[in-house]
Amino acid sequence: MSAVPTLGVVALDCPDPVALAGFYRAVLEWDAPEVAEDGHWVTLANPAGGAGIAFQRVPDYRPPAWPSAENPQQLHLDLNVTDLEAAHERVLGLGAKLLDDAPETFRVYADPVGHPFCLCAC
Repeated sequence: MSAVPTLGVVALDCPDPVALAGFYRAVLEWDAPEVAEDGHWVTLANPAGGAGIAFQRVPDYRPPAWPSAENPQQLHLDLNVTDLEAAHERVLGLGAKLLDDAPETFRVYADPVGHPFCLCAC
């Protein structure tokens, strides 16, 4: 047994874990999420075996602001893509909001509840 931890999931706070898991499931084309009995915790397992993403219900959820020092992002996901333009159109169609398209090799978006994430063709 090792004392060295491994990364299991990245957990995102949100008002509706099932809905936000559905967004990321569609973006990543992963399998159906596992929903806790009370619906307050939903987990998307990484089919490649790496870390997954979990979604936790927070009743008074406030989305991060990007860019902002008052209500900072604190965490964001970088999603690697080979075709930035095609991935851009796809995530917009799934409900993402474009926040910044100035960089040449990546773009910043907000998911449906305001968490920032990047599409990276770096």
